[in-house]
Order: sequence, then C-alpha cells, then structure tokens
Amino acid sequence: MQRQLTIPEGEERLLLFGSQDRHLKMIREAFGVELSARGEMLTLNGAAAAVEGAAMVIRELLGRLERGQSVSARDVEDLITAVQRDGVVSEASEIKVFARGVYVRPKTRGQARYVEAIRSHDLTFCIGPAGTGKTYLAVAMAVEALKNRQANKVVLTRPAVEAGEKLGFLPGDMLAKVNPYLRPLLDALHDMMEFEQVKLYMENDMIEIIPLAFMRGRTLNDSFIILDEAQNTTASQMKMFLTRMGMRSKMVVTGDVTQTDLADPSRSGLMDARRKLADVAGIAQVELHRGDIVRHPLVQNIVDAYERCGADEAAEAANPAPPAPEQRSREGT
Repeated sequence: MQRQLTIPEGEERLLLFGSQDRHLKMIREAFGVELSARGEMLTLNGAAAAVEGAAMVIRELLGRLERGQSVSARDVEDLITAVQRDGVVSEASEIKVFARGVYVRPKTRGQARYVEAIRSHDLTFCIGPAGTGKTYLAVAMAVEALKNRQANKVVLTRPAVEAGEKLGFLPGDMLAKVNPYLRPLLDALHDMMEFEQVKLYMENDMIEIIPLAFMRGRTLNDSFIILDEAQNTTASQMKMFLTRMGMRSKMVVTGDVTQTDLADPSRSGLMDARRKLADVAGIAQVELHRGDIVRHPLVQNIVDAYERCGADEAAEAANPAPPAPEQRSREGT
C-alpha cells in the first residue's frame, strides 16, 4: 500500500523529521514502512495496517506543529506506542499548565476517559496500577483549573501511612514531617509550574498540600481537591474527606488497590467508597489498566508478574493440595 502526505517546507519540516531525520527513522523502524520525501510530499510504502499507523503518527505530529507545539523524540515514541497499542491517538484535549513549553496530554484511551471524566464530573474516582498517570493527570487538571480561574484554590492531600517500614521520629515542623509523604504531589506540581510560582501560590494559600488528618472540620468552596493514595484511607477517613466538598468545587480520588499499606487491606476506604457510591449520580468511577502504564516499559512487565503470582497464590489458597500419601496413612493410625 502507498500513501502520500503533504508536509510543510522550512522549519516545520525540520521539526517534523527531527535531527538527522531521527523521527522518521523511529517511525520507519516501528512500523516497518518505507518513507521518502520529495518536495512537499512524503510517501509511505508498506503493509496497509503499517502505513495507516505511520500516517496517523505523522498527522498527529503535523497537527501539534500547526498548533505551535514542540515535537521531541519522546513525543514520537509515545505516539508510536499509543497507535500500536490502541490503534488510535488519544482524542482528549490538551491540559494547559503554567510551565512554558509544557503540554500535558493523555497518552492512552484510558487516560483520555479519565481526563474527560474529571472535566464532566465534580467527583471522580480513579483506580489503577502504578505508572498509569492517576496522580499526574489529576494535578495537571487542578493546575489548569487554577490557570483558567475555574478554581481559587488547589488542595492536595494524602494519608500519612508508611509503606511497610517504620520511619521513626522525623525532625522539623509539621510541613517538614509530612513532606516525605506528599513529595510525589510536589514533584508533579514542579513539572507544571516554575519553582518560584509554586512557592508564591503556597504562601498565598492558593495551593495547599496537607496530610489527610488535617482535613477534618473544613468546607472547601471554589476548590480543586485531590486525594492521592486513597487505598490507604479507612472508611471513616474517606467519608470525612468526601464531605469536605463545598460549592463550585471538584474532587479527584486516586489509588492503587494492589498497594495498600493498611494492616487490614480489606478495610480500605477506597474500596468501601467505590462499592457504596457505585449508583450515586454525578460521580465518575474510572479504572486504568496495565495498558495505560506510561512509565518505563519494564513497569508493565513488573505489574504483570505480580498479577500472575497473585492469581496463582489465590488459586492455591482456594484449592490446597491434598496431603501426601505417607501423611494420610499416619493420620489414619
């Protein structure tokens, strides 16, 4: 199959092709197609499905350049992965953040559903494994709401539960003590805002990062509120958090039910809320899967390995092996 695409001349063409045609080489190797440029025409040759996939990536790159966005090798790699995995490029709109030249965009269908759920609901639950962008996309949506003046305040919170080890006494004031627990939220913020801007907004109480225990008794109006690591809440903590929602506010609750650090994981407030609120109108519940993982490719393999072992262990517990013959004979005597 052969397909021709019209490409611009000049700087946009150089940005599309990349340094020493690096972007074209990545597309050629990923889809196994032949690419040749002559004048304003880029010709693609190869199997029909491969040509369609490569053309989809190139059209998306052209669209980004037309919108004045930059295109990097990482962008090309992400688009190739999305097309090979889902057969389409995410149609969700970009999330506008403060940092210059930074554009946050869902990379998978699941992430696109998650972003659209946040846009259209005041309360959204998102459950999924590590690396699926649950926290990052929620923080990006909060920053966009702040930038567009759809919210006057962003509140980021997590339960201060240690991940399987006792850290003991932590020196410093309250903020210093809880900083290790809230660091992932700060890291996401610093990707989307300049350091001084984050500092200024925190000093002016436009951004607040606090442990969940400090939420009791508050009512948050005109706010965008995120509860991260919600699998580590108890049922009473989750109810307390959800009832903090004030007028004209949005809430996003994220968590990974496979990484619960509670003494009794079955009492997780996230799972309890998911069950009790399943039929409540106006609440979105989104579940992300291994196909939505956008970290290092090994993360998907790690998640798969743990899921397989977990399933095997559950099967063994449900169907224990019968005792050996010698053991049965001894028990009979």
